[in-house]
Amino acid sequence: MRDGSISRSALACAVLFLSGVLTFASAGVADAPAGNPTTRHHELRYAGIGDVSSLNPLLTAENVANWLDQMTMAYLVRYDHDNRPVPELAMVVPTQQNGGISADGKTVTYRLRKGVVWSDGAPFTADDVVWTTGVVNDPKTNVESREGWNRIARIDEPDKLTVVFHLKQPYSPFVATIFATGGANPAILPKHLLEHTANINTDPYNALPVGIGPFKFKEWARADHVELVANPTYWRGRPKLDRVIYKIIPSRDTIVNELLTGDVDLWPIAAPAYLPRFGAIKGYHVVRQAGFQFGHIDFNTSHPAVSDPIVRRALLLAFDRRTQREKIGHGSGILQDAMMSPRSPFYDPKLGFTEFDVAKANALLDSAGWKRGADGIRAKNGVRLDLELVSNVGSPDKDSRIELLRQNWQAIGVSFVRKNYDPNLLFANYQQGGIIQIGKFDVIFFAWFPNASGDLSVLYGCDQIPPQGQNDLHWCDARAQSALDDFKTTYDPARQRRDDAIVQEELVKQVPTIVSTIAEDIYVENDDLKGFRPNNVSQFDDMMNVDI
Repeated sequence: MRDGSISRSALACAVLFLSGVLTFASAGVADAPAGNPTTRHHELRYAGIGDVSSLNPLLTAENVANWLDQMTMAYLVRYDHDNRPVPELAMVVPTQQNGGISADGKTVTYRLRKGVVWSDGAPFTADDVVWTTGVVNDPKTNVESREGWNRIARIDEPDKLTVVFHLKQPYSPFVATIFATGGANPAILPKHLLEHTANINTDPYNALPVGIGPFKFKEWARADHVELVANPTYWRGRPKLDRVIYKIIPSRDTIVNELLTGDVDLWPIAAPAYLPRFGAIKGYHVVRQAGFQFGHIDFNTSHPAVSDPIVRRALLLAFDRRTQREKIGHGSGILQDAMMSPRSPFYDPKLGFTEFDVAKANALLDSAGWKRGADGIRAKNGVRLDLELVSNVGSPDKDSRIELLRQNWQAIGVSFVRKNYDPNLLFANYQQGGIIQIGKFDVIFFAWFPNASGDLSVLYGCDQIPPQGQNDLHWCDARAQSALDDFKTTYDPARQRRDDAIVQEELVKQVPTIVSTIAEDIYVENDDLKGFRPNNVSQFDDMMNVDI
């Protein structure tokens, strides 16, 4: 099929996903006795392959840490099941319609809840919000990005339950960026515990933070587990669960084994490669729903071998994404070139899907002067297409994907050496030598959860190249940047959709990143688990009525 066309099967998948949540009972569940014998009542055990570098969301963008923080830390705004912002420590979500955001978009006012206390019993006030904002904007603090925060001109505190942010210019993603759970966003910190710290980056608080959530941290046994217990002082009341344990399991194969033995109750955002095995787990079921997450291959465009857009286009054409989805992902996910999910209001169906075409890829490289050497590897002006590809350990399904990719790219004269890193190091911040942040790769294979607001600037903005942000592509385009800037200054949804369309058009055209699939969110759940209703942007935001 021609470049840019979208397949009928991809469209069919999109229609299926958009129709809602799909739940599949595993084989044998009907024959299982009422209640699993391995269930620990009121104790939820869930698993993932990653340890965390910090439990303080100020200092990490790791997804596994974000999930824990959604249950324990202090935020102004959470997200409901339909991915809409809802008030948490704020009384209402500020908008221009309700007067919380001024007509010129430069003043944002939050009214805070009265009588809220931290999990250690100390009162929560506007002092905590003002003080934490200063910590985020302190250049000595090792935050992932100050995008949005650096637009704050000053903060007023008219009283202990009111905070007024005055912005240098309008910033429409403000509510989603500042102390909100959707995305890798800092939480509000307890001033009374940290105002005298010598160094927030190394304070012992980061290993066992005090927050305001339905649960509180009890223990972090590094490389083994994190334990949360119910917070009896939470302003909404006590959750139904007594405790939540996140089990750090270094291999996805081992997670499946622990599901089989009943030692894990939940695998959130499970790998689709294991779908056939889930059906054999008695007493468990699978929930599949349309997701926002997108798997992707990023190119470090500051490196000579992948700085040429023609090379990147050829690598896209020689990536058999359809076979990977069917053979390894068992048909899970949507094939498209752009990163916004069909569930997102910023989805653009016109951007289509580039089909696998080795002949076209070879022709592109030939015409651009990339010549094959004696070993079959192409080179030009002394630069060889012999790349360093980076990924994480503990994902055998990803190993299979990468080996298929190796075969694909060998057919066009491109080779790579693969280096695997523990997720803890791979996703660490710049100051800790995180592989993504320091750009120690030509090609990298992982996934993003986009910001709930639709703002793409943190991932693709010219001013967000590490250590300033998360633009690991080191990609900077004037047209895209103009659209990113405009997106942030307008509150008009139609104009924002136009801006996001421009950014996605340039990404699809220049190929600094390849979207492997728009993923389904897959959850493997103990049949005894009740009330767990994850959204797409902050999966552990609604935990009050979850029980087992």
